[in-house]
Amino acid sequence: MMHKQRMKGIGRFGILMALVVMLAACGRAPSAQVYSRQQAQRQLSVYYGTVLAVAPAVIEGGQTGLGAVTGGVLGGVAGHSVGGGHGQALATVAGAVGGLLLGSVVEEGAGRREALELTIELDSGELIAVVQVADETFVVGDRVRLVRGADGEVRIRQ
Repeated sequence: MMHKQRMKGIGRFGILMALVVMLAACGRAPSAQVYSRQQAQRQLSVYYGTVLAVAPAVIEGGQTGLGAVTGGVLGGVAGHSVGGGHGQALATVAGAVGGLLLGSVVEEGAGRREALELTIELDSGELIAVVQVADETFVVGDRVRLVRGADGEVRIRQ
């Protein structure tokens, strides 16, 4: 009977951690081609330039705390379903701490995105560098359009 309870708890833990991964994946960095509602129907400035350099980069995942909290709660629930008495209390605490740490790591990793660092010479002669999600392909010499919002957010488009 005890063995079945442990297996049931481990199975629940696996399902619950999969949910944490899915929740964390929702917080991914936006595409250079996707605008938020707040950015829509706003005046944007447009500049033109030439790509001088393209280098790979990584945009780190966000840390909203949702992954850590969810992981901690789910780990505590899973740990509570293991054992009995003092062992159950220890398993609950260990599950909560482990879930908290794992949930935090999963949230950050799920939001991590491959990016490009683009160095551009604007037609005005100004040199700028922009890091953005690698959802378009750029090569040295490409003519590009730089779209800048009032908040300073910049997107490089072909």
